[in-house]
Amino acid sequence: MSEGRGSASMNMVTVMISLLCLLFLAESINAETHIVGGAKGWTFNTKNWPNGKEFSAGDVLVFNYNSKIHNVVVVDKAGYTSCKTPAAAGYETFKSGNDEIKLESGENYFICNFPGHCQTGMKIFINAV
Repeated sequence: MSEGRGSASMNMVTVMISLLCLLFLAESINAETHIVGGAKGWTFNTKNWPNGKEFSAGDVLVFNYNSKIHNVVVVDKAGYTSCKTPAAAGYETFKSGNDEIKLESGENYFICNFPGHCQTGMKIFINAV
């Protein structure tokens, strides 16, 4: 029994779809997961935690913290520098105590916006390449 031309083109379509799926998954396959603050988690004086580490776009940051007294807010450079998150700016706030946030390519800024926390080093800046 021989296969017809339709069978060969169906195999080619299957191969192409498989290759496209692999391309879309490549970023997540190479992505690393980083526990922010290490064993201490997301807490005071975490500002220097990223120093000496390498981060790539698509890597995942895991923020572990007590959700009753902390949060994680994705901010821009101005929010990071000023430790402020104006409501009008539309910053994304995480409150679960175990947040997973995927890094975007370029500069990524995170703070805790509970009063006084950012000012005591509960903020990080990561440049993901």
